[in-house]
Formats: sequence, structure tokens, C-alpha cells
Amino acid sequence: MNSTQDSTATQKSLFARYQEHITSAIFIGLVLGILTGLFLASRFDVVLTVTTLLGSIYMNALNMMIFPLVFCSIVVGITSIGNAKTTGKITGGAMIFFLFTTALASFAGLIIPRAINLGKGVRFEMATSDIEASKMTSILDTVKNLIPANPVAAFANGNMLQVLTFAVIIGFTLVAIGKKGEPLLKVIESGNEVCLKIISTVMYFTPIGVFCTIVPVVEANGTETILSLATLLVVLYVTFFSFAAIVYGSSVKFLGKASPAKFVKACLPAALNAFGTCSSSATIPLSKQCMEDEMGVSDKITSIAIPLGATVNMDAVSIVLSFMIVFFANACGVEVSTSMMIVILLANVILSVGTPGIPGGAIASFAALATMAGLPAGVMGVYISINTLCDMGATCVNVIGDMAGCVVLKEKIKLDD
Repeated sequence: MNSTQDSTATQKSLFARYQEHITSAIFIGLVLGILTGLFLASRFDVVLTVTTLLGSIYMNALNMMIFPLVFCSIVVGITSIGNAKTTGKITGGAMIFFLFTTALASFAGLIIPRAINLGKGVRFEMATSDIEASKMTSILDTVKNLIPANPVAAFANGNMLQVLTFAVIIGFTLVAIGKKGEPLLKVIESGNEVCLKIISTVMYFTPIGVFCTIVPVVEANGTETILSLATLLVVLYVTFFSFAAIVYGSSVKFLGKASPAKFVKACLPAALNAFGTCSSSATIPLSKQCMEDEMGVSDKITSIAIPLGATVNMDAVSIVLSFMIVFFANACGVEVSTSMMIVILLANVILSVGTPGIPGGAIASFAALATMAGLPAGVMGVYISINTLCDMGATCVNVIGDMAGCVVLKEKIKLDD
């Protein structure tokens, strides 16, 4: 009996260690996948066959829950915001700040890579089947097709824009009818938890998935893949911190009437924690403490704005998603029209409400936007392989944005004593 208990404890201990070091495992999977694609896949057909098969299985398991997860998470996000009636001033002010900066981030993410032709000259050949490109002839046609005549068909046909619209309608309707909608809301909340659990379970296999999905891409494209992705990451990080310095720095100085230097010093512990954990949700207690102790923000503000920001404020994630859409579109020869850019920007803002503040939370959102843009399905594997590197900087910037919002609210909202 004791030996059985010891064996179970050992298994739990090994699994806990694996969870703790999964980021390192993903990096190892990425490096091994690149090396295998460069030196083995072209020499041994069985390597390419096996990795393509396992990579397809991994991608199917991930894609399986994307539409249900996007729907449930957006509904839950909207209803959780709507329930904060007693703190309307703080909630409303925080929402305006977060959604405005998210729109700016989405715009920057779409304009900057196009301005510098990021991805031009790069050619990715994807081993997996292509997603059918979304047909959008004009903004008017897009608006006309926003409301799904048949919501079930929207899910079945993979019309992400209609699924997003349906989720927003359901979310605000549940807020409007209050208690009468609680039974349905509980079902959707339960569905959201199920989707998150399945996605998180699939993510345990990410090191293997990254290895298997990157091998065919590297084998088909060679060293150009590595160089182009490295360039992408450098430009992405420059954009991250330039955005934080300009948008958040200006907000703190001109709207919050506070010293940007003092703010940077105050938020540094939380920002570094976010960079290491890739989780804005896990950084909530530290962010609150930094703003209350160092910047004198009331706990009435931090208790609402910080958790709300961890759910809604996904500025850097918006930059990542927009960057990736433009980069992969250029690299894969997919034309992203002006109307599509506007649709992606708006969808990006909506998706930010439902993006979980946990490691890998943006994967489902990227899949949704990639589907709308008509990108090849194989780009998902490439994106996932560098997601952690993107996530570290993105989470750090998001948390800085949460705290900048607190400083602005402290100045703009006069609380009753």
C-alpha cells in the first residue's frame, strides 16, 4: 500500500515539475524541431510522415474547442463586466481606457508591419490544408452578414465574425434580463470551464506539438524560416515597449498627472513577475500592492481596475495578433484588403474581452483571426512555436497598461469617502 502511495506521489511530483518547466520544454521542442527539419526530415521520409501526422492530430485537438471557447469566454466576459453595477464609475472609466488603448494597439499592429513590409520576401510553404479564405467584397457586405440567420450554421461553417456577434448579443441580453438568464449563464460558464480545461490539457502536449508542426515547415522553407521569425520577434518587442512608453507614459503624465519615472519604478516588480509567469491574472495581487503602496491609488480602484484589466486589457496581445496576421499574410501570399484590416481590428477589440489572462490565452484568438483572414491552417503551428516568446513581452506590457489605467482613474474619478 505504501509503495503504491509513494508511486502516486512521485508521479504527481514529476507532473508538477513538468508544469513548472513547460516553457523550457516548449523551447526544447522548438529547437529540436528546427534541427530535425533542417538535417533529418529531408533524408528520412518516415520522419516527415510521422511528424506531419502527429502535428495534424495536435492541431485538430486544439482547433476542436476554439469556436466554443471564443463564444463562451466572450459571453462570460461581458456578463462579468455588466454585473459590476455598484461600481459603475470605476468600471465604466476602466472599460473606456482599456478598450481605447486596445483599439490603438490593434491599429499599431496592423499599420507598422505593413509600413515596413514585414514578411515580404518571405515564403512559407505549409504542409497542412488551407483554410478557405473569407470572401469580403465590401464593408457593407461585411456589416450585412454580421447577424447570423442561423447561429448553428455559423459554428458549423466556421464563420468567426458571426460567432463573435452572436456571443456579444447573448452576453448583453443576459446582462439585461438579470436573474432570469442565470440558468443559461451558468451553463455557459460551465461550458467555458470545460473548454479551458480541454485546451489546457491539450497544451500539456505543446512541446511535442511544437516539435511536430515546425518540422515540416522548416523542411519546406529551410533557414529562411528561422531568420524571418527572429526578425519578427525583434520588431515585435520594439513595438511593444515603444507602445508602452508612448501610450502609457503619455496617459500617466497627461491624464494621471503623475511622474512617468515614478510610475516605472513603482510598476517594475509586477511587470517583471508578469514577464516571467506569462500570466496577468497571477500578477493581480502584486499589481494591486505596487499601485496602492507606491502610487497611492485607492483599493476601491485597484480592486476593480486590476482584475478587470487582466480580463479585458489585452493591448500587447492585440499587437501580437495583428502583427502575426499581417506577417503570415505577406509570407503566404494572402492579400489582406483594407476592409479586412478594419474587420480584423474590430474583431481584435472584441476578442480581447474574452482572451484569458493565462499563458497561451491568445492562441484561440489568433486562430479566430487567422480563419477570418483566410490564412493557411499551417500558420497555427508556426505561431504556437513562438507563442511563449511573444507571450512574455505581451503579458509584461499588458500588466503595465492595467496599472497605468489605475493611475488615470485615480486622477479622473473622484471617489466618495
